[in-house]
Amino acid sequence: MDQFVAVAVAHFLALLIPGVDFFLIVRLSVAEGWRRASAACLGIAVANGLIIAAAFCGLSAIQDPVVLGVVQLAGGLFLIYIGAVFLRSVTGEQSGGLAVPERATACDGTDRTYNSLWVRNVGLGLASGLLNPKNALFYVSLATAVSGAGAMALAFYGVWMVGLVLVWDLLVAVLFGSARALRRLGSIVPWLTRIAGGFLVLFGVVMVAELLIELG
Repeated sequence: MDQFVAVAVAHFLALLIPGVDFFLIVRLSVAEGWRRASAACLGIAVANGLIIAAAFCGLSAIQDPVVLGVVQLAGGLFLIYIGAVFLRSVTGEQSGGLAVPERATACDGTDRTYNSLWVRNVGLGLASGLLNPKNALFYVSLATAVSGAGAMALAFYGVWMVGLVLVWDLLVAVLFGSARALRRLGSIVPWLTRIAGGFLVLFGVVMVAELLIELG
């Protein structure tokens, strides 16, 4: 019981720190509503589940420096790209398949593109979770700390953490993407987009810079 409390508290505190996933969800929520953003929440939760399973199963690949380096480079470039798309969307520019439609259309459940955009957001969430090496490092460290636990306990920890990630991200999506929230946010929505895009670019640049420094 004490071990579970320690795992739960450590994981929850990690969730409280705004990171890549947080800003991705905020941007999608204010642009497309919480229902569309919930697709990214699902993708992020699945990504966390895959990393947790790999860490708890002792797969050495996610601890390999070369693998982590490749993930870090790909993740950094991915974040820079997505952040740039978000920044460009403020001025109404389009950028291929990631162009964000007008919110009034995006929230229309009869929109013919609804399913494709929902799947796209699942993919964005999945990529955000899998391409963040900090997720792998956190869960590997956690797996090391609970290495003495039995299989059932590890399975319970994993289900708990994935569930908490999903619930927390959905809460963020609803908080920023509900109609009431948008009425209150009003004119600052473009600024939220700029902040989210700016942070994603910053995260990406830092990830790539850290990798280059290590290689140097």
